[in-house]
Amino acid sequence: MDYKQVIVVRADLKMSRGKTCAQVAHASLGAAEDSSKEQYKAWKREGQKKVVVKAANEKELHEFYEMAKKAKLPCYLVQDAGLTELEPGTTTALGIGPAPNELIDKITGKLKLL
Repeated sequence: MDYKQVIVVRADLKMSRGKTCAQVAHASLGAAEDSSKEQYKAWKREGQKKVVVKAANEKELHEFYEMAKKAKLPCYLVQDAGLTELEPGTTTALGIGPAPNELIDKITGKLKLL
């Protein structure tokens, strides 16, 4: 079975490249920590595939989060601490997985790459 992780980033925030990378890292780690030991090990064994895509805005990001939770996929919603570019509590990114490709694709398969 092929496993991956998808990170969804808000496109409307216009974060710097470095800020975006940090938010993606937070989302990846948070979602991985939410996964089962079996999911994590399978994903790691397969090379820890990650795909980064974009959501239009906060509302859309929350919709994907709710879909992932409903599908019982590991997921993590990032809220920024507000130490640099954003206001404290700004929702920036969502990590989904590691999980089987086909389960994640049902939720994020139509999103464009960041």
